[in-house]
Amino acid sequence: MNGEILMRVLVMFDLPVTTSEERSEASKFRAHLLRLGFLMIQFSVYSRIIKGVESSKRLCAKIKTALPKNGNVKMLEITDRQYENMHILIGAPKKRSEKIDLGRSLFDF
Repeated sequence: MNGEILMRVLVMFDLPVTTSEERSEASKFRAHLLRLGFLMIQFSVYSRIIKGVESSKRLCAKIKTALPKNGNVKMLEITDRQYENMHILIGAPKKRSEKIDLGRSLFDF
């Protein structure tokens, strides 16, 4: 591996989507992240594995080329080992006031 450490790059963003132009820009930005090899891990949070800090710098420059006019985008570099220590917390499903029969529920699998 040439001494390069595996890292994760997280891109987190909050983009306005009130006008059709803003929605279009947000969609283009998300598509750009996917073309760069990112995977969505949560709404507005994307992740990608890279080798070393130099790769991260190049990737950051590529992300900057597609930044929307408004909103904010944050990029965080962490080691793959730190990423593996992520805690995934899932709450209980919300109860609905009315029952909707869709055949099988998600909990029937």
